[in-house]
Amino acid sequence: MCGIIGIVGKEQVADRLVDGLRRMEYRGYDSAGICLVEGGQLVRRRAEGKLNNLVLELARHPAEGMIGIAHTRWATHGAPNTANAHPHATGEVALVHNGIIENFKPLRDALIARGRTFESETDTEVVAHLVSEQVEAGLSPQDAVKAVLPTLRGAFALAIAFRSHDDMLIGARLGSPLVVGYGEGETYLGSDALALAPLTQRITYLEEGDWVVITREGATIFDVDNQQVTRPIVASGATAAAIEKGEFRHFMQKEIFEQPTVVAQTLRSYLRRIDQTVALPQIDFDLSSINRVTIVACGTSFYAGMVAKYWFEQFARLPVDIDVASEFRYRDPVLEPGGLALFISQSGETADTLAALRHCKAAGQTIAVVVNVPTSSMAREADLLLPTHAGPEIGVASTKAFTCQLAVLAALAAHLAVKRGRLSREEEAEIVGHLAETPAALNAALAHDGEIAAMAHLIAPARDVLYLGRGADYPLALEGALKLKEISYIHAEGYASGEMKHGPIALIDEAVPVIVLAPSGPLFEKTVSNMQEVRARGGKVVLISDAAGIAEAGEGCLATIEMPKVHPLIAPLVYAVPVQLLAYHVAVAKGTDVDQPRNLAKSVTVE
Repeated sequence: MCGIIGIVGKEQVADRLVDGLRRMEYRGYDSAGICLVEGGQLVRRRAEGKLNNLVLELARHPAEGMIGIAHTRWATHGAPNTANAHPHATGEVALVHNGIIENFKPLRDALIARGRTFESETDTEVVAHLVSEQVEAGLSPQDAVKAVLPTLRGAFALAIAFRSHDDMLIGARLGSPLVVGYGEGETYLGSDALALAPLTQRITYLEEGDWVVITREGATIFDVDNQQVTRPIVASGATAAAIEKGEFRHFMQKEIFEQPTVVAQTLRSYLRRIDQTVALPQIDFDLSSINRVTIVACGTSFYAGMVAKYWFEQFARLPVDIDVASEFRYRDPVLEPGGLALFISQSGETADTLAALRHCKAAGQTIAVVVNVPTSSMAREADLLLPTHAGPEIGVASTKAFTCQLAVLAALAAHLAVKRGRLSREEEAEIVGHLAETPAALNAALAHDGEIAAMAHLIAPARDVLYLGRGADYPLALEGALKLKEISYIHAEGYASGEMKHGPIALIDEAVPVIVLAPSGPLFEKTVSNMQEVRARGGKVVLISDAAGIAEAGEGCLATIEMPKVHPLIAPLVYAVPVQLLAYHVAVAKGTDVDQPRNLAKSVTVE
């Protein structure tokens, strides 16, 4: 997760930009940079590595100016070097970016065909050239940005500076947060209010699709339709905890809505969009020699592993075992030579999982870990480190870490399939294309937040709730039930749809809501048949499907939740959103402690 700050000031801003980056260094520490506008020039300083390297660069080569932008980067697309560090610039504009431009490759190809030259491997530089083209053609900065934004697909927050305008910056957001701060004769942009806390307590949270022109006098905000709008100015709050939640009521809610951005950033580190391939971190062993995968994890991470089992077997034709970490060692598993032991953990410190890792290492297994903390114990002990880029997750109930884990595991499954000769070059490119569509699909799923909130009162009174799914949606049913249990304290269970008639259907009556996850596709008809068995016994069904599925089977349901039509590969990521939102809104309706549910801790470091 990258950090952005911009200042239109009445005095020199370089030091304050660096201070803002210090408050956001948790968002990225692979490179950092600033760009100031001074005397009709874009003065840019960038450095690879920790923020202190940028401080040293500024000491050697000071930069002056009363307007500027700055960025701290967690390298995801392109190596963590100076060339790929933000800000990216042309002769006319400089910009910083958090998120992903999904369609950057065709845009880049068209720009190259028009004679533009690129200096980085990033998708961000495409936006700089697109805006620059418009400015060079004679458009104002506002008209240039207005022309470019509709051509971009993905999730992004942007802060843009212009060589010929030392009195303004332009910001824009879609699926990635950006706030405006108001000072005395100064105005600011930031990734979150924490970045602006020492500068101002008066902030505006831009809404989805907004773009803004800031000057020393204030901000002019436009919505996605380019209509000037007024957004409220609010007090950011006195404590770091309040600041970090931004406009959201709870950390969990905030983290659910961060998923388009963090999944995009995670995918950027595994997908090479220029040649449509999957790439893993450098390793010193041959993945094609792996003959079996053993997946070990706890809780939500275990359900991510269950989805991965479907993918590994379907695409790579690799046999997969999966265990909960707390049971793994005690059944004395058979670990044959040539196996890959894969461990999944948000923190990388979960005691059960770490103990299982060491057990497998002692048994001669190759160790791979999917973790959100690249400095954790599991990360340090792995042969293959597969980091997610979810950023800090404060809510105890995991949300964005789960979808980022799924993103990494999908990329790993595709890469294993290629290495084992199970995917052709064309098939790999198709999978990369589908994975790249995920952030936009997550945005589309989040657009149904209001209707999910409106129906939460139908579920909140229940004492028992069942979740059903088939195939890769079965682990999502388990995850949905876990989320509801964790934060609303309603007893909930997830089942494979076809297993209902083998016992659980005895629980069905009109007081038991049944949540059915059923995207249209090969398994839809069988899932609907199981759903009808529930309805025939008085069960109240909430159907989560796409438009085609709801049109076919939604009549008579207690409620329906429409999801975008997506490829089956990315359906588990997309369908995670409604089960998260449903659990969240039910918990809010019941008045429970959403972020710190009773008896639970974020990282379990005891067995």
